[in-house]
Amino acid sequence: MNDVQSWIKETVTKSPVVLFMKGTAQFPQCGFSSRAVQLLKASGVEDIATVNVLDDADVRQGIKEYSNWPTIPQLYVKGEFIGGSDIMNEMFESGELQALLKA
Repeated sequence: MNDVQSWIKETVTKSPVVLFMKGTAQFPQCGFSSRAVQLLKASGVEDIATVNVLDDADVRQGIKEYSNWPTIPQLYVKGEFIGGSDIMNEMFESGELQALLKA
């Protein structure tokens, strides 16, 4: 495991909710990242740890390899990869996301 992969693993396990996204929670840089932040806030998450993949090309590529998922944003809850904004949206509509985040 290289340094980027080690850093990603440490990042997703040290905070309960981690969102790898384009931009920041305060200033998302794409619509999908913005929607992901909105869904987390609507689910009652107040402390969202975010990683701006636009700051580091190695992290941007590394997270795709880490999760074996090709797109950003990516949500991790308690170290487990949940999915991107489409999956988050489906889970939110069914109530599954809120239940997962309250657990």
